[in-house]
Amino acid sequence: MSAEVRIIGVEHVPEARPGDDLAGLIAHGLEQSGLTLLEGDIVAVTQKLVSKAEGQLVDLREVEPSALARNWAARWGKDARQVEVVLREAQRIVRMANGLIIAETRHGFVCANAAVDASNVAGSEQVSLLPVDPDASAERIRRALSERYGVRIAVIVTDSFGRPWRKGIVNVAVGVAGMAPLLDYRGQYDEHGYELRATVIAVADEIASAAELVMGKLERRPVAVVRGYRVPPGAGSARDLVMEPERDLFR
Repeated sequence: MSAEVRIIGVEHVPEARPGDDLAGLIAHGLEQSGLTLLEGDIVAVTQKLVSKAEGQLVDLREVEPSALARNWAARWGKDARQVEVVLREAQRIVRMANGLIIAETRHGFVCANAAVDASNVAGSEQVSLLPVDPDASAERIRRALSERYGVRIAVIVTDSFGRPWRKGIVNVAVGVAGMAPLLDYRGQYDEHGYELRATVIAVADEIASAAELVMGKLERRPVAVVRGYRVPPGAGSARDLVMEPERDLFR
């Protein structure tokens, strides 16, 4: 385990537009900030930057709300068009209550509003969606930046999720490449000889949350470099972090 970890917010990353080269935007920010990538670095990238570049945006002016969306919006003072986009993005509605829709996305993530978001999107008539395949997005960024800088790195695509029983939201990993997202201590022994039987740490989520401390929501830093943490070896994906249905006690 690393004794010290640095988290560096990357300035000067340009606003992404559909079709932009994500790795190129990140590299521009790094170079304008006087930074480079080193062996073993982890690059955290916000979902919003990825979604914009991949064209995962919906023009609400082109959305025709269903009766369910209109009724729900009228009851809770919401935009019926945005509610309709949430319903379309949901693979399964977990709960609708108090104006909030908790939904499972096609990726398997359970979150508010199926991760449909109107913040940090240009104009008032657009919302962003999750990338179609966030793990593949992370891998494309990882491969391009690794080739550009000649180093092995990992990439995490992050998004903000709420948590049952705790207030506030935290960044979690919705896309992972170049590292195992879980650190499994099972079968190892602590200093007192106790065998760990259930301890599996979601290190990709922890890294995503730590990166948020410098990325922020309003600071226009959609990229952070996490340096000094020795990532768990091996391949993995953010889907590895999703609880299997048969083990989900709250499904």
